[in-house]
Amino acid sequence: MDLHVVVPAGGSGTRLWPLSRATNPKFLHPLTGTDRSLLQATYDRLVPLVSPDRVHIVTGTAHAAAVARQLPELPDVNILVEPLPRDSCAAIALAAAVIHQRSGGAVMASFAADHLIADIPAFSATVLEAVRGAEDGKLMTIGIAPTRPETGYGYLQCSATASLGVQQQVLEFKEKPSLEVATEYVSSGRYLWNASMFVWRTDVFLRELEQRRPDVYAPVAKIASLWDTDRRDSVVGELWPSIPKVAVEYAVMEPAAEEGLVATVPGDFGWSDIGDFETLGELLATSVDGTRVVSSPDAGKVVSVDSSDLVVLPAGGRLVATLGVRDLIVVDTPDAVLVCNRSRAQDIKRLTEILRDRGETTYV
Repeated sequence: MDLHVVVPAGGSGTRLWPLSRATNPKFLHPLTGTDRSLLQATYDRLVPLVSPDRVHIVTGTAHAAAVARQLPELPDVNILVEPLPRDSCAAIALAAAVIHQRSGGAVMASFAADHLIADIPAFSATVLEAVRGAEDGKLMTIGIAPTRPETGYGYLQCSATASLGVQQQVLEFKEKPSLEVATEYVSSGRYLWNASMFVWRTDVFLRELEQRRPDVYAPVAKIASLWDTDRRDSVVGELWPSIPKVAVEYAVMEPAAEEGLVATVPGDFGWSDIGDFETLGELLATSVDGTRVVSSPDAGKVVSVDSSDLVVLPAGGRLVATLGVRDLIVVDTPDAVLVCNRSRAQDIKRLTEILRDRGETTYV
């Protein structure tokens, strides 16, 4: 089995601001309950499936050095650096095209750098079933069996009631729903969370990309053809900025699903995307004076008096004290402090937009 894995490591995790920043995004932080970062934990669960020389990281210029430091086992040639963010389709297509240049017709599996997974054996078994589908020429996803009606995720509509570990056709990709619609999805048993985990043969994916989005395929194919030569920098500088920003779901997977070309393997392995501080509090916090505290290597102390329903991250090395408050998220970092009502956890990214608009980019 010629399997390669790809880890897109981009974005700034704006819903985890001010802990996560553009120059130090969440995947580089040890938000795993151990001293390993999210990126390192992702690598750790993939290397049982493939050798280090078949792990590829796609990341931005600002993060390439940190990725290399955190993953010294990874060959330098497997860190694919994109000079500008161009959304998931360009990043994944670049990896697919470079892998195809080096090993034509290989199977490629793509997993985000900032997810947590609790049950590694169940994850591995689900991936290997998806690989079998990819070897047959299908565009495969791994869908997550929903545990609640979640409005923050997209969904996969299956052709039949989802059965763990069993391949089935994806009829449609659904956008993030309302709570009422999400409740209907979960009760039907035919919908899975879309975790943006993809498995396919590189030649199959690139063929579909060429047919559906030649404006992405053409520059990526040209760049990949010169990637392992001394002309890489010049061709990347010339062509990469011209690639449209588009998600791989929208560019390839959604229209392919409408034509019956996409299948999924439902999985249940304790998945979380660590998307906000509420999730961090649920998964990684310990109780201090009745307050959920998420510790870090630079953590300060927490004192909480007559307070309830708090999530506190004392990441600035200082004492954080609360008195007579409730339903808050409090994040302390060396240069910024966030105090937020827990009901607004999904809106924190708006603060980063305001800071950018005001020119306060050092805080973003």
